[in-house]
Amino acid sequence: MSADLQSRAAQAVEMAQRAGANDAFATASQTRDVQFEYRAGALEKVKDTTSRYLNVSVYADGRYSSHNTTDMNPERLESFVREAVAITRALEPDEHRRITPRELFSDRPTDELDLVDANVAGISREQRIAWCEELDDVATAHDRVISATAGIYDGTVNSASVSSNGFAGAHAETYCWYGTSITLRAEGDTRAEDGSYVGGQHGASLPAAGAVARIGLDRALSRLHSEKGPTAKTTMLVDARAAGSLLGRLMGPANARRISQGQSFWAELIGTKAFSDKLSITDNPLLPRGFGSRHFDGEGISSRRLPIVENGVVRNVYVDTYHGSKTDMAPTTGSPSNRVITTGSQSLEELLGEVGEGIYVTSWLGGNADQTTGDFSLGLRGHMIENGEIGRPVGEMNVTGNLRDLFNQLELVGNDVYPYSATLTPSLVFGGVDFSGA
Repeated sequence: MSADLQSRAAQAVEMAQRAGANDAFATASQTRDVQFEYRAGALEKVKDTTSRYLNVSVYADGRYSSHNTTDMNPERLESFVREAVAITRALEPDEHRRITPRELFSDRPTDELDLVDANVAGISREQRIAWCEELDDVATAHDRVISATAGIYDGTVNSASVSSNGFAGAHAETYCWYGTSITLRAEGDTRAEDGSYVGGQHGASLPAAGAVARIGLDRALSRLHSEKGPTAKTTMLVDARAAGSLLGRLMGPANARRISQGQSFWAELIGTKAFSDKLSITDNPLLPRGFGSRHFDGEGISSRRLPIVENGVVRNVYVDTYHGSKTDMAPTTGSPSNRVITTGSQSLEELLGEVGEGIYVTSWLGGNADQTTGDFSLGLRGHMIENGEIGRPVGEMNVTGNLRDLFNQLELVGNDVYPYSATLTPSLVFGGVDFSGA
């Protein structure tokens, strides 16, 4: 598979150069995606799709453009690439658009990432249905359940890239996810909702489907009798599953593209102590079975560990070659891989005990964050923390503030990393947070 895709990518690069391009970078990909969704005791949706596409980036006479096609027939592809080069030549020149420098391809790691499970491609229809039935049996085992939807999602991803200046590389991985979303009848016309999903490259490493559904049902049951939360300034404990989304909002503008556009509060932070000394974040693309693991990024830049924040001090941001040129910043990588937050030593139970009184956030419900200023307002669901334990469920409330200020208020970091994400985050405790509610 990889050899065929690499041949297609190399062919596109040669075609671009024959058509007059100075340089070209091409990626050929093939994916298979299978989805089974089960509801009310029966299959509701079955989808099995295989797709192929080719992307070619053209550099011609100081100009640049990127083009996609699903047609890899050699004759039609040549016509497509020839037209792509002609279109590129008609564009305005951009001095910052240059193919990835060859030296950034060097020292590519060879670490075994273990991203492919050969058994995933052979998962049978019967196995998927059996998982759905097991999920459904457990998820509906309560008289308050109104509906439960079980989902199985698995597939394979293969790609290969080639450049005119010496890059050639391939990437392959598999994935398998399953879980359930559950809605319960609460008081009157109100509803309580939650669920649980797990996934990874290797299906055999996942918890049993029934155990996953049990967690989802317990989470939904914990939402019964939810009331509007209070208006208060208090301690906030964000559980590991919800903390990844919060880290994502913090890290969203931590890149040269946003900085070059004047839309990032990270612009002046590099080299400064911007956050609590409890916060350390490393981008690590070489984690075995990591959701973002890779040997090279989308530009062909060789992977390496990249410290982003060390004990509150900002060391790096994500810098691709184009925006690096525009901002005079050395390229690091243009996109995140696995973002690893350094853990503390305390479990969730120990964090609850230390907090004593506050609000425990289990999920976010919409809201926004300004990437230029860092100001945010987020809806949430969670529980009161009472006497060091998880208390009554609350909702219909917002948390507001500034992301930079919030992560300066980080007081405790747990050891309970949420494993089903490329952002590996434990539970986080913030002091003095503003909540608006009743």
